[in-house]
Amino acid sequence: MGGMCRSIKTLRPPMTDEVTDDDIRAAALQYVRKVSGFRKPAAHNEAVFERAVDAVTRATADLLADLQVRGART
Repeated sequence: MGGMCRSIKTLRPPMTDEVTDDDIRAAALQYVRKVSGFRKPAAHNEAVFERAVDAVTRATADLLADLQVRGART
């Protein structure tokens, strides 16, 4: 199980210096799991679950790219 049960962590600077695509996708997966109530969806929900993770991943990456944080290194 390991990291799969962790809470979503703050990914913006200066809270987190190095944010990888995997970090962003993991946060998106945790969000979709929490909102849907499913850790792993049934086969008939798998496609919509993955589309949601993809959409949240893109939205999170956009958010982090466009945030302006006072005092943060650029």
